Formats: sequence, structure tokens, C-alpha cells
Amino acid sequence: MIKKEMIAMLLAGGQGSRLGVLTSKLAKPAVAFGGKYKIIDFPLSNCINSGVDTVGVLTQYRPLRLNQHIGIGIPWDLDRNIGGVTVLPPYEKSTNSQWYTGTANAIYQNLEYIDYYNPDYVLILSGDHIYKMDYEVMLDFHKSSNADITLATYSVPMEEASRFGVVITDDKGCITEFEEKPEHPRSNKASMGIYIFNWKVLREALIVMKDQPSCDFGKHIIPYCHERGSKICAYEYKGYWKHIIPYCHERGNKICAYEYKGYWKDVGTLGSYWEANMELVDIIPEFNLYEEFWRIYTKSDVLPPQYIAPDSSVTKSIVGEGTEIYGTVEGSVIGSGVTIGKGAVIRQSIIMNGAVIGDGAIIDKAIIAEGVNVGERAQLGVGEEAPNEFAPHIYSFGLVTIGENSIIPPDVKIGKNVAIFGETTPDEYPDGLLKSGSSIIKVGE
Repeated sequence: MIKKEMIAMLLAGGQGSRLGVLTSKLAKPAVAFGGKYKIIDFPLSNCINSGVDTVGVLTQYRPLRLNQHIGIGIPWDLDRNIGGVTVLPPYEKSTNSQWYTGTANAIYQNLEYIDYYNPDYVLILSGDHIYKMDYEVMLDFHKSSNADITLATYSVPMEEASRFGVVITDDKGCITEFEEKPEHPRSNKASMGIYIFNWKVLREALIVMKDQPSCDFGKHIIPYCHERGSKICAYEYKGYWKHIIPYCHERGNKICAYEYKGYWKDVGTLGSYWEANMELVDIIPEFNLYEEFWRIYTKSDVLPPQYIAPDSSVTKSIVGEGTEIYGTVEGSVIGSGVTIGKGAVIRQSIIMNGAVIGDGAIIDKAIIAEGVNVGERAQLGVGEEAPNEFAPHIYSFGLVTIGENSIIPPDVKIGKNVAIFGETTPDEYPDGLLKSGSSIIKVGE
């Protein structure tokens, strides 16, 4: 029988509806990030960097490009004969076939996969967070605490705690209460959606709760285990320094005490997604992609080097391979194979792979998806803000969001909190202007 101490189950099947048109044709974990990566690269890289070499990736919504990106796991050294990465979509059974209806339900439908490896522990991960974390350190904490379940927590500002599921702990770090997005939170320890379970505990809970509609870890499995008297502990995430500090100590470096908070970002909204990308180009980035000790791996295409024209200007930006810049780029994240025309100006924006920005175009605080064509002299992000008329809870933060392969005509102006998806024509811009808060979304294109 194959035996693994711990395997990971990576939940990557969500639609990511709060990212609007960015996820109209692909799953959220497959959305580009940082000019080079996909969001799912971060938990996959964390796994291999932590010594977790068996990962089940649970997919469901629009899985094609996510599956193509993962392949057999070569970029993450997860192409193993025993273990490695396995994509786990829903499948037809002899009885009671269904889609994944909740996070825990998805795990329940893959009991056979987990049993095959007979693990002592199961690590549950989300596919839509940006962070670096050593899961081996969390497992050491889980063992030393003699816990049945360990939740990773992250300290957020108290004024933001109502956005998260928060936990209340005793003086030994054991969880005594849970609060799901409380109006008046009593704790700022937010659950990161990262769990380590003793497999026997999790297996029993999944079987007992299997008939719960949309069975979920936070709403069903954790409360059930808590009521049964399982010991549930909170692991406070502060970074991934287990191997770095001993290395520096051996080299004779002077080491002083400093409380490092670590970095973790849920990029589930357009605002948090844009903010996380912009933090990459800070003078001192909060999240560093260039560290030797904890690399982020991805599937890379073979592309020519970037080209920066003599009369162009690039400041405080990330620029991907194969990109040609003939204009000005300031404080932006530019993907691979992008063309930015002569006289074009890009400020505080995300331009994804293969986009073409026409000569003289001006783009301020926008998210431009893959394959978009912005016409010459078009202006994006003009005027004052106004709430989006179609989906104000999604298209906000003053952003212009353009879905993949969309076409923006030349010489038009586009306001703020605007969403566009599809091939648009000049007559869809009254007097050459799409005012702030407007949307052009052509479903099915």
C-alpha cells in the first residue's frame, strides 16, 4: 500500500464571479498575476517548496486552460511516478452523480483518491490566494499541539475583520469560537482557508455530513468537529522562514529579533487583485517575486526577449518576455507578448498577455485582459467616478476592466468603474464617450 504522511487537496473549481469579466471564460486560479504567473502557481509552488509532493487539484468551472497550464506538473517538479499532481474534476458515478456543490463536498467526492495514499494528514488549500507559506512548519505546529485540526490564521486590522471568518482562541491557541463575517468582530484572527486535518477525523466528518446541501468546511465540517470535541488549533501565519534563518545563522550573519507579519492576499475582488499587482512594483515590494530561497514556479512559453524602444520610458514596472514598448509605462504590470504603441501612456494598470495598445492611447488604472486590442488614441479611466450601473459590487475601485479578446475602437473615451467584454464599435460610445459607471458586456462572445 502507498503511504504518504501528508497530501494536499487544492480547491480550484470556483468561478470567481467577483472578478467580473476576467473570469467569464476561465477559472479564477487561471487568471494571470504579476505579468508572468497564474494565481494557482502560488499554492502549487508552496507545496513543492514545503516538501508536499502529492497534490490533488479539484477543478470544475471552465477548467480547460487551467488543466493545460498544470499539465503533468513539470514546472513545479510534480511529475512524479508516485504522487505528483492530479487534476480531479467531477465524474459520473453509478449512483448519485453530481457537480461539486461545496468545498467539503468536493473533498468527499474524492475519498477514493485520498484513501489511495493512506495519509496521516490532509492539507486543504484554496487556489485563489497570493502568499508564500511553508506548510511543513504548519504541520510541525499541528503535531506539537496534538491537534485534530489546525486552521491557518492571519491577523488583519480590526476594522477589516468583518470581511472574514474569524476565530477566537484561548491562551493555548485552541479555537473556542468561530464567527463568520461578524458585524461586530471580537477577534482579528482571520481564517486563511488553509486547514490541516488528521485524515481519520476528516474522513469521518465528511461521511457523516455528506448529505448536507453545499457541504462546506467553514459552515459544516469545522462546526461538526468542534461539537464532537475535536481539538482545533489556530496556526498564526507570519511567513516562511524556517530554512532561511538557519542558513544565515550558519554563515555567521548577525540576526536580530523582528516580528515579520508575512504576506497573504485574497485576490477575490477586482480591487484586491489590482492592489496585489500594484504592490509588486512598490520601491520596496510587500511581496517579493525575486527571492532565491522561495521561488514561484510557472509554465513558461518560449518567447523572445522584451524590447524597449529608444524613445520609450518605463519606470517602476514589471514587463514580461516578448513585450514591445514604444510608449510610456509607469507603475504597471505588463504581461508577455504585449505591444504598447508609440506615444501610448500606461499608468497604474495591469496589461495581460498578448494585448495590443494602439499608438497614442492613454490608460489610467485599468485591468486589460489577454488578447485585448485598444485602438489608437483611446483614453481609458477619464473623468469622475460613478457607481457601476450593472454590478456596483463588482466594478468599483475606480477601475476600468476589459475582458479578454475585447476590441476598443480608436478615439473613444472610457470613464471609471466601467466593464467591457466583447468586440465593441464606435456607435456604442455616445459622442465618443462611455461614461463612468457604464458597461458593455456581450454575453457569449
